Amino acid sequence: MSTPPKHLPAEERRAATVEAVVQLAAEQNPSEITTSAIAQHMGLTQGALFRHFPSKEAILEAVMGWVSERLLSRVDRAAAAAPSPLAALEAVFMAHIDFVAEHPGVPRMLFGELQRAGSTLPKRMAQAMIQRYDKRLRRLLEAGQAAGEIDAALDVQAAAVAFIGGIQGLVMQSLLTGQVAAMRDAAPGLFALYRRGLGAAS
Repeated sequence: MSTPPKHLPAEERRAATVEAVVQLAAEQNPSEITTSAIAQHMGLTQGALFRHFPSKEAILEAVMGWVSERLLSRVDRAAAAAPSPLAALEAVFMAHIDFVAEHPGVPRMLFGELQRAGSTLPKRMAQAMIQRYDKRLRRLLEAGQAAGEIDAALDVQAAAVAFIGGIQGLVMQSLLTGQVAAMRDAAPGLFALYRRGLGAAS
């Protein structure tokens, strides 16, 4: 159980709550995480928790915001440091895998939100993040085509879907086997297959 200091500024307490939820999601079904479990994990009372979040839904909204900001900024930094569009795609792929390996609760949260019935705000936030990610991938793929690194006849939208699908498949396999760290070992080979599908030179 995490035991942060009892008296933290409101913003730090909110951040600590988000991190607690992500940690709990790595260990159990996110749908079964209660506010009582979150408070216990943090060494707080539920009353103390509700001073910073009015409801569990508000906590989930904060978690989705955290995931979106952290993941997208991570892949943006990876892409910006790469010397070419194709290298940027590979860097984004590896950065995404690293992020999930560090925070295995994140895909559990995302899959859980996307499967929820109805249109909740956390679910819409998860969908919006995927759309923003997809736009980044399409820009890199189109830049790769313009640079002659990627087949000009490639279906960019299908390639973006395949990119995300490859990561999701690898993540799902690792969660099922319980070998999350193995994602990093498998990622280079998987990206090599994806790269060949782009019509890119070895």
